[in-house]
Amino acid sequence: MTSRSAASLRARYVEQAVSDLAENRRRQRELAQKIKMLEQEEALLMDILTLAERYEEANPAPLPEQVQQRPVTTRAKAAERGKSRQPLLGDALIELLDAHDEPRSAKDLREELMERHPDRSPTPQVVRNTLESLVAKGRIRRHKRERSVSYALVGRATS
Repeated sequence: MTSRSAASLRARYVEQAVSDLAENRRRQRELAQKIKMLEQEEALLMDILTLAERYEEANPAPLPEQVQQRPVTTRAKAAERGKSRQPLLGDALIELLDAHDEPRSAKDLREELMERHPDRSPTPQVVRNTLESLVAKGRIRRHKRERSVSYALVGRATS
C-alpha cells in the first residue's frame, strides 16, 4: 500500500466519521425534543390522574343499583342514533390551521376551537401538547419569533 493510497483511505475514514458524527448529533437533538415533549405529556397525565383521584374522593362511586338505572351511552349507540363522532383534537386543529394563511398561536387556536366546537374545552396545555405532537409528526411547523410561538401547516408561508 502506497502512502498516497493510505492517505486517501484515512481521508475517507475521517470524512465518514465526520458525517456519522453530524448525523448522530442531529438524532440526539431530535430525541431530546421528543423526550421533552414526553416529559410534558407525562406531567399533564399526572395532573389528570391527581384530579381524577380528587374527584373520586369528593364523589364516591354510585351504588350498584344506581349504576343499573343510568342509561348507557357509547359511541356505537350514538352512531346508531345518527350523531356524528367528534374529530380528534389534532384533526380539528389542522382544520383550523388550514383556514388561515398565516401562523396562529396556540391560544388563538384554542379560542377558535372552542367557538366552533362549544362542546369541547381542552386546556391550553392539551392544545400545546397536541400541536407539538403534530410538529413531531411533520404535519405542521412551529414558528418562533422572540418569545412567541405560532403554528402553520407544512408548506404555508411564514409571517
